[in-house]
Formats: sequence, C-alpha cells, structure tokens
Amino acid sequence: MERRTIGAGALSVGSVGLGCMPMSWGYTSSQQNGESSLRAAHAALDRGCTVLDTADMYGPFTNELLVGRVLKERRADAFVSTKCGLLVGEQHVVANGRPAYVKRACDASLRRLQTDVIDLYQLHRADPEVPVEETWGAMAELVSAGKVRALGLCAVGARAPRRPEWRGQRGRRRERGGPGVHGVPAAPGATGAHGTAEAPGMHDATLRQLERVQQVFPVSAVEAELSVWSREALAALLPWCEARGVGFLAAMPLGNGFLTGTLTPGEGFEPDDVRARHPRFTAEMMAANQPIVAGLRRVAARHGATPAQVALAWVLARGRHVVALPGTKRERWAVENAGASGLLLTERDLAEIAELPAAQGSWED
Repeated sequence: MERRTIGAGALSVGSVGLGCMPMSWGYTSSQQNGESSLRAAHAALDRGCTVLDTADMYGPFTNELLVGRVLKERRADAFVSTKCGLLVGEQHVVANGRPAYVKRACDASLRRLQTDVIDLYQLHRADPEVPVEETWGAMAELVSAGKVRALGLCAVGARAPRRPEWRGQRGRRRERGGPGVHGVPAAPGATGAHGTAEAPGMHDATLRQLERVQQVFPVSAVEAELSVWSREALAALLPWCEARGVGFLAAMPLGNGFLTGTLTPGEGFEPDDVRARHPRFTAEMMAANQPIVAGLRRVAARHGATPAQVALAWVLARGRHVVALPGTKRERWAVENAGASGLLLTERDLAEIAELPAAQGSWED
C-alpha cells in the first residue's frame, strides 16, 4: 500500500483507508453483521489501509464500539479517525460544540474505541450557537492532554441551515440544501459539464471555518465528499488543503456505491437505507447516470481492474495529500478497494474520465 503524509505533523497513512460507517449505520441494516464487518476491517488493515474512519454519531456509538474491537487487537496497525459535535435524537441530528461536551465526548470515544489516544479527532459540524474557535480550542486542549494526536474538520455544504438537522438512520426530515453527514449523500448544488461546481462558493462556509480555527490550532485534515460524480471540492477546498499541507480525506469516493457498477436501477433499497430517499438513486436517475459507470468500465478494462478501483484511483490522482475513504462492511470489497492504491491511471484515462457526463439528479430532497 502506498503511504501518504497528511498535516504539519507528517502523519503517515495508507493512501486508501476504510470508512466504517456502513458497518452499523446509514445503509441497509439487514445486511449488517458484526463478524463480517470485523473481517472486512482486518482485511483492510492486512493490506495497509490504516485509516479507520468512524464517528460517535454513527449508531449512535455502535460504530465506535465495533472499531474498538478491532483496535483492541491491532492498535499498532491502525490510524483511527473519529468525530464529535453531532448528537443523534429520535427524529433529528443537532450540533453541540460546547467545550465541556467536546471533552466528555472524547473521553467516551476513547472508552468505546478501547484506546488511550485518537490519531485524528474531527469536528463533524460546528455548533451555530458556539464560536467555532471555542470548540476548536477545547479540541486543542485534548491534544495537549495526550488524548488526541491531530485535529480535522468535516466540510459543510454551501447552504447549511442556521440550525442543522440531518436525516438519521430512521429516515426523518433533512433541511433542504443542508449538508449530509459523512457517508450520507450531501447536497452539493448544481454541477457543470464535468461535475465541478458551477455556482461559486460551494465550500465557502468550510473555508471560513478553516481560516478561523487555523488561528487557534493547526488543521491536519479536512474530510469532504469527492468522487468522479461529485467533484465540487476541486474548485477551492482541495487547493486550500494542498497549499497548506493539510490532508484531504475523500469521503464517499465511490458515490455511495453507484460508481462500483454493482447497483441495478430499479432494484430499490430498504427503507432504512439513506439511498432510498435521495433523488440520485431513483430508478430513473440511476439509469440516466449509467454512462458514468460505463466510462469507468472502459478504463477498467484496459487495466484489468474494476470500475470501483478506477474511481478510487481517480481520487488518489487528485494529489499526494489525498486519502480515499471508501466505506464497506464486506471483506471482498475491502480487498478490492485496497487494490486501487497500485492502479496508476494514464493521461488518456484521466482525459477520458474528465469527459464523462455530469451526474444527473440533485442530492436535495
């Protein structure tokens, strides 16, 4: 596995990591299996996928508990990233950035993860009622206390509401235009001919937050959606990270499974699967976006690879500071995803992918 360094502390991680959320939250619950998920995590670590990305809100809490079982056996092999700042209720998700809460959340995550230090602690969402500098300052104190090694920030969308509410596991309402929780489709807005944002300012809110918190304590990584069919981060967010040596953790690099070519239009999703409620995953839109998968298949055929591996290789080609975080709960896919690290796309490949049609269908409800 190729190694990459992120942040001023030159944290070394595998170029492909593992998004652990699907193991216990957000996707079809009938297919969730703890033992199967553990095998997937171990297979990923065996192949150098060191980043295990989770969050306290996934479940809530059950995802960290699952990752903790892995870390108990293989802490030295893993780079654990978890998040704080969101509270899951029965019908909504709300932000909490109060310093006292952040410190309690960290201690709770450490217990669930069965470790004495979190490698990367990320702010999932800023609390609109608390200056982000105060929240970030509390997180910085966790670094000083030796409980956390580095800090990261999750990106917000262009039209984040004043009081964020996102659809959780049970399928409640999400604010129109609000950002999705990582691993849950976001609302990136209009896209241009090649999938980049037409409307400027897609990540303006995140960039403003980054500039503010950077004055308090260095940002080591930013996590945001980036894939062949969601390229908005290329406009400003990715360049910001590259210019400052900040790592970029590419969430949803496989387009919530669509870019793997394994989803059949019209097959449908179980009610508790987030894709069951998003316009890009209607039968009509999935059929309309098949040319994107077909293009990835053509490139994959030249390399003896899979569409998923090509999609991940495209993400990795965005820069040496980029780490892909495909999510899966199955050993087979974890092994396949890890193989993308060794796939080098040619200029012809990249040009062909650049000419693929923009994805049809908004993320908005």
